[in-house]
Amino acid sequence: MKRPIKSAGIVVAAIGFFAWYYFALPEPLFTRPYSTVLEDEQGELLSAAIAHDGQWRFPQLDTVPEKFKEALILFEDKRFYRHPGIDVLSLARAVKQNIQAGDIVSGGSTITMQVVRLWRNQPRTYFEKLFEIILATRLEWRYSKDEILSLYASHAPFGGNVVGLEAACWRYFHRQPDELSWGEAALLAVLPNSPSLIHPGKNRNALLAKRNRLLERLHKAGKLDEVELDLAKAEDLPEQPVPLPRLATHLLDRSIREGLEQRKVRSTLRHALQVRAEQIVRDHSIRLSGNLIYNAAVIVAEVETGKVLAYVGNTGLTGDDHGQHVDIISARRSTGSILKPVLYAAMLDEGKLLPKTLLPDVPTIINGFAPKNFSKDYDGVVPADEALIRSLNVPAVHMLQEYRYEKLYALLKQMGIGTLTALPDHYGLSLILGGAEGTLWDITSVYASMARVLNRFSLHNDERYATTDYHSLTYLQSPTGQQLLQAQENPIIHAAALFQTFTALTEVNRPGEETGWKNFSGSRKIAWKTGTSFGFRDGWAVGVTPEYVVGVWTGNADGEGRPGLTGSEAAAPILFDIFSILPATTWFNQPYSEMEQVSVCAKSGMRSTILCERTDTIWVAEAGLTSKPCSFHQIAHLSKDGRYRVHASCEPLDNLMSMPWFVLPPVQEHYYKTKNMSYKPLPPFRKDCTATASVASMELVYPKENTRIFIPRELNGSCGRSVFELAHRNPASRVYWHLNGTFIGITQNRHQMALNPGPGKHVLVLIDQAGEPLERHFEVLSN
Repeated sequence: MKRPIKSAGIVVAAIGFFAWYYFALPEPLFTRPYSTVLEDEQGELLSAAIAHDGQWRFPQLDTVPEKFKEALILFEDKRFYRHPGIDVLSLARAVKQNIQAGDIVSGGSTITMQVVRLWRNQPRTYFEKLFEIILATRLEWRYSKDEILSLYASHAPFGGNVVGLEAACWRYFHRQPDELSWGEAALLAVLPNSPSLIHPGKNRNALLAKRNRLLERLHKAGKLDEVELDLAKAEDLPEQPVPLPRLATHLLDRSIREGLEQRKVRSTLRHALQVRAEQIVRDHSIRLSGNLIYNAAVIVAEVETGKVLAYVGNTGLTGDDHGQHVDIISARRSTGSILKPVLYAAMLDEGKLLPKTLLPDVPTIINGFAPKNFSKDYDGVVPADEALIRSLNVPAVHMLQEYRYEKLYALLKQMGIGTLTALPDHYGLSLILGGAEGTLWDITSVYASMARVLNRFSLHNDERYATTDYHSLTYLQSPTGQQLLQAQENPIIHAAALFQTFTALTEVNRPGEETGWKNFSGSRKIAWKTGTSFGFRDGWAVGVTPEYVVGVWTGNADGEGRPGLTGSEAAAPILFDIFSILPATTWFNQPYSEMEQVSVCAKSGMRSTILCERTDTIWVAEAGLTSKPCSFHQIAHLSKDGRYRVHASCEPLDNLMSMPWFVLPPVQEHYYKTKNMSYKPLPPFRKDCTATASVASMELVYPKENTRIFIPRELNGSCGRSVFELAHRNPASRVYWHLNGTFIGITQNRHQMALNPGPGKHVLVLIDQAGEPLERHFEVLSN
């Protein structure tokens, strides 16, 4: 019975051994942390982050460069392609040398065995050598020879905290592995043999001798000729390891945050453009720092593909005290006026206005919200395109009030603004003036998407629209990195409205110049817009052509505002310097098939009526045909001398002179006529003619109907006062003021009165000398 039991034990042991042998190698073989590596579109290194264990260990190579392969095999394992993982001849020679020396002077390890040793990372003993021999054969069973070479080249030590061939190439020679010379390849082939003793920086003579001996062997093997040998030997050894490139470091950090850690990230960036963009940002940062503005960011992308070509997340000069490590491109900041073109285009697209429709530009209070223009001045009325060009806040709020902020909120989210996390009522009308936050990434993406619609229309004009992609920008080379926001037959905003919007944005004066840039032959056509947030905290500038979109932000990462921190002064100069280094660009084709010609009033910019004295014919989006007709021209009945208004009750019909007249509401007229000397107010009614209510003569600038007023106390604790203001077509007219039925005073020429009626609801009645009344209700809040 003993013999069968013994045989069974042998069988069980054999099964156990083969089971261990089969499952001995984990998958993947190496689990040590890798560096995160960022490359440009051609595979050139931009920057890298050190691995968690403090080693510069790049992700595993796919292939090993030919020169390094030839040098390594000749130095370490000349029969590499002919043995099954162990080289019996090498082992026998090593045993003989060790016996003769009385110590371990040779290991006889193949490259395959060295991969096992790198994986196991155990002390070198005879027992461990046995493990290496056994597991080397298993390694050969799983991997091809080239894969084994790749494992070795990616995990071999190259001195200090440099692990792997690719990291060594960049640390010692500042180049990619496939660009190695014969001298460099030979040096790196011998370096892992004794990384703790022989590395660049010390033992240089021993290192040089070892490298040159390998070069001699390569020459004898016919791998390089005599001239190549002499040139390789003449190469100097590198000094201490050099720093790795530090380009697009904020994009590297972003890729780590987005789950690409310990990978080689092939980006869409262009190395040369990234270098130039970072230099431009640094140069302007020096200028801006004089005003204590320490941060800036730039993003450059292709319009058609959305591929990011340059990513400058911050200046890199200001240090930790000023937040240089903050990636401004992905940070939420107040948008200022940068989203106004979206509202303008949307209203054109729906026929709610035409490019030169007059918009109110007067002191405005809407449910307690009182927008102000940047200049603190008012024009009375201003054409819509001019309001966009000048980035006037009051007309923009009136536009949004008509369009409705709920619709704009939905539109912005649909176009890719991902920072609108609250409900529309949270933002209200301030949505168009920076009441919401946005990222430079999202905002630049919106401009690119609008330009892409125009490009697609031009390409597929015969079919109206091919499928229009609304996708965010992407920095990943793989197309899977592109985030599709929407694909549909019809775009969110049609090409005609976008073309008119971009055309208006080309009219904005260049920084530091007036309009002379238009005559500069080398100037390229760019649609661009700036924005400045409340408190001078953010300066924006975004420019777009059919080929490229450029987004710029300037400010302080901690939100500190600075006088002069505006989009036009701080951000726009960077924008145009970036465009100056881009290839030549074209301009968008006008989408005629989506536009119609229409007659518009030359003064109001609205569709003309028979009352309009002068008209223009312009191209508009199809929806513009349904826009409102001119409401500013009215029939004025005048006396024969044209000095007074009259009517049939006080003047025979034969003596009436009827003519069209451009009439603005009193408040708009009050501000408009101070800047437009050609404006002719309506003549007053003749004394014997009672004024009619067809055209109001006066209007309250403040307060508006049902306004709720809070009147603060003065510094000495006394009750303060609120200034009530009236606009009258004839400022010289006397106006009688009555508060709650009590007469309180008369104004003439300057119709203002400081009042504090006390808490509660009140009624103000104004009557001018012609007997025209005006009544307003308001409420004073308790303080």
